[in-house]
Amino acid sequence: MSKLKSIRELQNLTQEELAEQSGISVRTIQRIETGKDPKGHTLRILAKTLALTEKELLTPEITETSNENIEENRNDLTKVDYAKLKLINVSTILFILLPPLNIIVPVLLMFALKQKNVLAKQLISVQILWTIMASIVFMIGIFLKLGHQFTIILIVVIVLSNVFIILRNAFELDRKKQLYYRMKFNLM
Repeated sequence: MSKLKSIRELQNLTQEELAEQSGISVRTIQRIETGKDPKGHTLRILAKTLALTEKELLTPEITETSNENIEENRNDLTKVDYAKLKLINVSTILFILLPPLNIIVPVLLMFALKQKNVLAKQLISVQILWTIMASIVFMIGIFLKLGHQFTIILIVVIVLSNVFIILRNAFELDRKKQLYYRMKFNLM
């Protein structure tokens, strides 16, 4: 079985669904699944659509380690409960003004709801990155000493940016069963 086919099946996608999400033709996907490695634009688009790196999508030598990784990913993806995942995502909104809690609460929910999978880790990684970036932007805003009104506007913009990220990811989880804002690495 080809690498693309196994990954596609792990993510519960048909060839037609993958073609629709990626914009790559069904015929091209069929060719890749019969053994032809994707290249260039096709490789980049498929990797992005499947939330993988380009290296992960290319057919490696089959080894015992890669079989274990495939099995681990299969177990990881089969445990995804999208309703619980949305709950983990939306729980961060309650703690936007208390940045450490917008990370701690979703982590606790991830373990309590038994959703320790790639998507849950990505959601929390996005929150960690947002918290770090928001703190840096806020500190820069304070050091600029542009007044109290600027500080209040900055806080509102920072909070609204997080609300937007959370709601956009929730919308994509409903629509496409994937995250809109994700990273190529996990911070967890």
